[in-house]
Amino acid sequence: MTEFETLAHSGFVSFVGRPNAGKSTLTNALVGAKVAIMSSKPQTTRHVIRGIVNRKDAQLVIIDTPGLHRPRTLLGERLNDLVYSTWSEVDVIGVCLPSNEHIGPGDRYLIREILSTPGKRKMVALSTKADLVSPKRMAEHLLEIQALETEFDGSDPSVAVGAKGKTKKLHWAEIIPVSALTGEQVDVVADELIKLLPEGPRFFPGDEPTDEPLETQISELIREAALEGVRDELPHSITVVIDEMKDREGRPKNKPLLDIFASLVVERDSQKGIIIGHKGERLKEIGANAREQIKGLVGYPVYLSLHVKVMKDWQRDPKALNRLGF
Repeated sequence: MTEFETLAHSGFVSFVGRPNAGKSTLTNALVGAKVAIMSSKPQTTRHVIRGIVNRKDAQLVIIDTPGLHRPRTLLGERLNDLVYSTWSEVDVIGVCLPSNEHIGPGDRYLIREILSTPGKRKMVALSTKADLVSPKRMAEHLLEIQALETEFDGSDPSVAVGAKGKTKKLHWAEIIPVSALTGEQVDVVADELIKLLPEGPRFFPGDEPTDEPLETQISELIREAALEGVRDELPHSITVVIDEMKDREGRPKNKPLLDIFASLVVERDSQKGIIIGHKGERLKEIGANAREQIKGLVGYPVYLSLHVKVMKDWQRDPKALNRLGF
């Protein structure tokens, strides 16, 4: 595989959807590896994650972005800016609409924002979580999705792009039911997305499932472990910094050990106490869960040392955000 060969289909797809719509799960299923962390908490994704699907004559780059939301902090504003800039540059946007829920105001808001964002791209509707519904309910959901084309027919003045204020119509290039959990129709989604891509170069050489640095992948796995079981207001305040990471010196080549020293950063002392837990039990649990995930990623044993630091109101502090990589 060479980096600059011209392929029959090559390009970028961004998945969007409300919290828990299945974006990250579908990304991982298509790539065939865990490149995006998953959590039931809103705004789990904090940066652009690229999952890469390589085929003989095609390369599909899936971009999992932070969820669009009403920002309450400077971090939220920066994440929203990241979403809009991604939408304006991709070839296809896949809108994830859970089949076990009715289409609601949040879905319509996302569609309106996509149509109002400059850029040329095709739109695909993905009826996710197909394993949770009956054939009758799935048929109803697909009709609901199709009806959105009539709703967004170009007459809505709020869907205007550019100085002339030209309104855009919604047109679904494809509507596809899919279950990322069971794998049902995942290959179909990949095939149809690839068909919509233009001819172009292979953007990423090799066969790696993501271009994310290993350090970033590890910090995300630690954050994923920390998100489970915490209060609703806490997830937004947690971020992870890798302080040091290296292979242990003096180990036999056939028995390597990766030493990782990481900090869980929160905004207040009370949050620090929640993360640590009674007699440190919560922090131990986070470490144990993260260690197994990291071992699976790197392929050999890991020593993980976690500490909790307080960085007051880091989500609102420009200097702190820059230091933390946002």
